[in-house]
Amino acid sequence: MHLGTDIGGSLRLPASWCGIFTLKPSLGRVPIDPPYMGRVAGPMTRAVGDAALLMQVLSKPDARDSMNLPPQDMAWAGFDVAPDHLRGLRFGLLLDAGCGLAVEPEIQAAVEQAARLLEKAGAVIEPMRPFMSQAMLDGMDHFWRMRSLVDMKSLRADQRSKVLPYIREWAESAAEFSGEHVFRGFSQFHATRVAAVSACTRFDYVISPVSPNMPAAAEAPSPTNDPMRPLEHIGFTVPFNMSEQPAASVNCGYSAAGLPIGLQIAGQRFDDLGVLRVSRAFEQIREPQRPWPSPPGR
Repeated sequence: MHLGTDIGGSLRLPASWCGIFTLKPSLGRVPIDPPYMGRVAGPMTRAVGDAALLMQVLSKPDARDSMNLPPQDMAWAGFDVAPDHLRGLRFGLLLDAGCGLAVEPEIQAAVEQAARLLEKAGAVIEPMRPFMSQAMLDGMDHFWRMRSLVDMKSLRADQRSKVLPYIREWAESAAEFSGEHVFRGFSQFHATRVAAVSACTRFDYVISPVSPNMPAAAEAPSPTNDPMRPLEHIGFTVPFNMSEQPAASVNCGYSAAGLPIGLQIAGQRFDDLGVLRVSRAFEQIREPQRPWPSPPGR
């Protein structure tokens, strides 16, 4: 069991690339200090059951989080459902984020196969059109650049010199942004929220790739390795941070090279337990999982 934080995909993306399970809870479900727009903490585990167990502890309220949800007695132990739980549920199938990197063929094939398995189990699958835009993604990126530039300016020169050059170049590019430009960027957070809620309202759950790309090299600061295009891999994940909806990553297949591929399962706001239940049902109908890697020498 491990914990992670997520403001644009930082729970789901590594979970997808490592073949583990994670739940990005609804905003405020797990207290976090300091609270911030879109920022959540959640469990990272090998199986859905361990995440449900961890949520029993993580979801206890804490007054230090001014965005904490009201205390709620959630039956986390009721996550363990059979595959027939899927019967009749309506799923939107999102294969195009509308922005960022194009989905790699192996990832699309794995997600389409997951949709077929859900449909075979009795779920109703309906294709979705993209609801994000490059303007939304770029606006959020530009606002975060300014926020990071302000943070960096508060550092001493010796501290600032330790910041990864990629991050320094990314943040310092905001120095010439006008106030209007930053405001328009900030406005894209709400535009993203409205678009996501509207697109999902017809469905019980939405499934999609977690990431459009297979893992980048460990040495690369981002999949594009370009500080002017740093967020091209979060088009499927970031909208659910801004809409405050719960979203999970569960392994749904493997590339030809043997790397895991994550399926994102997003639910309606506050339906964290429902996302866990759907994820648990999917665990039981997906293809057999490959053994976990062992540390060298064991």
